[in-house]
Amino acid sequence: MDLRPYQQEAVAAVYDYLRRRDDNPCIVIPTAGGKTPIMATICRDAVERWDGRVLILAHVKELLEQAVDKLHTMAPDLWMKIGVYSAGLKSRDRDHPIIVAGIQSIYRRAAELDSFDLILLDECHMLPPEGEGMYRTFLAEARAINPSVRLVGLTATPYRMSTGMICGPENLLNEVCYEVGVRELIAQGYLCPLRSKAGRQKADTSGLHLRGGEFIAGEVEALMDTGNLVQSACREIVEYARDRHAVLIFASGVQHARHVQKVLGQHGIECGFVCGDTLPVERAETLRRFRDGELKFLVNVNVLTTGFDAPNIDCVALLRPTASAGLYYQMVGRGFRLHPGKADCLVLDFGGNILRHGPVDDLRIKARGADDGTPPAKECPNCNALIHAAYTTCPECGHEFPQQERETHDRQASTAGILSGQVEDTEYEVEDVVYSVHVKRGADEGHPRTMRVEYQVGWNHWQSEWVCLEHAGYARGKAEAWWRERSNEPVPDSVDEAVDIASAGGLAPTVGITVRRVAGEKYDRVVKYRLGPKPVRDPEPEYVPADDDLIPF
Repeated sequence: MDLRPYQQEAVAAVYDYLRRRDDNPCIVIPTAGGKTPIMATICRDAVERWDGRVLILAHVKELLEQAVDKLHTMAPDLWMKIGVYSAGLKSRDRDHPIIVAGIQSIYRRAAELDSFDLILLDECHMLPPEGEGMYRTFLAEARAINPSVRLVGLTATPYRMSTGMICGPENLLNEVCYEVGVRELIAQGYLCPLRSKAGRQKADTSGLHLRGGEFIAGEVEALMDTGNLVQSACREIVEYARDRHAVLIFASGVQHARHVQKVLGQHGIECGFVCGDTLPVERAETLRRFRDGELKFLVNVNVLTTGFDAPNIDCVALLRPTASAGLYYQMVGRGFRLHPGKADCLVLDFGGNILRHGPVDDLRIKARGADDGTPPAKECPNCNALIHAAYTTCPECGHEFPQQERETHDRQASTAGILSGQVEDTEYEVEDVVYSVHVKRGADEGHPRTMRVEYQVGWNHWQSEWVCLEHAGYARGKAEAWWRERSNEPVPDSVDEAVDIASAGGLAPTVGITVRRVAGEKYDRVVKYRLGPKPVRDPEPEYVPADDDLIPF
């Protein structure tokens, strides 16, 4: 089993953490980023090199089955060493060096399972935020048997909807030891690119109330399950998904889901349905048909948000508003996986989730009650695309957003020149940088494109510049010099490649800029930069298992 570079880094980071510290680390890998190869590698090293014993915990039966199947597929040499302890799966293996178990089945049976050296907590964002709970009960007993037992958490979303980050000094998991983001893995070709659209008919969620950090379920379903909204949403789903292969719909409740299923049926479309009460045999057959492409549309209620893998999903429709950034991420994450013939995944948001939480590669996670009022995303009024708030031009249709109207008077007296030609230079600290492909509006099809660079220099204050990598002559020479100041990578010939590298962190960070304003001229210009160090081009790490005398647990 060959690990990807970032998976090798994750394994090495876990071992380094366990050797240096005596508390418990967490690995953050995006949905579809491949947590199972990491788990399999840790299991193999623990059992075969260090003669240890590993317990893999999950909270639902489906995740248990999935973990066992994936471990068998990716690490067939461990087949005879993996046992299952789960009442739901009618298996109570105790003697294997690797046990995959459901917390509901074992939380009072630590003594029966004997001593473990490592406990891997899959989907660890599901850990209880406080109190003893089943996990704490089991871990207390496991530590009584082996005081040196260590926990390693794996998740795509290291936060809960009600209490923020899952790692902390008093928590079961204490610190993230390794994290790789969605944007990096899309740029590296390991995850599927995403596109998004908002519904034309909006649901007003301002009247929804919170309970435990999430919108009250009954209020959400009552809001979303109205005739006009369901009819409009279904029409748009049919329209946008005409050329899609697998459409997964998240509904707000069972009645709402059945309504969606009925309306799609009126359009001549068969739509599958699963919820928590769906019989196991019926659910398995419905999911099989969906994965195999026999069923194009599938609506679900609260069952396919975590651990459900169907790589062919190329459209996700959110007919459920959520106040949980983690749940929003998990729903959208069903479309992250690569699949033959799948160019991207389209996200249709009818619940205002993208505007509420931001793009999935730049989620706004805030403490309860804290909100600085800065919008994390915005909607194009021309094509309904949902894009990062930093864009001044819609990357989907080219619509240019108007500059925000000024206040009646500025908070400070202006230093702008009153006469034409007067020059004013202003230095700014840069808070964020966004890179995008820019096509000049109204230009011919063959006109060179540019890379648009947008610097955030204050609240809702952005300064743009254009780097002309696809031009010739002086413009190309200037772009090459700009690039070489920031990167040791070869200068790209295409803007697409440049944006991918820049967005993946391949350029030196811009710490500050100087903006020149010339009275009488329409646009300000960036004339100076303060840059951080260029990224070092490290060779791909080679995974080398630790020596026997460096056991990390």
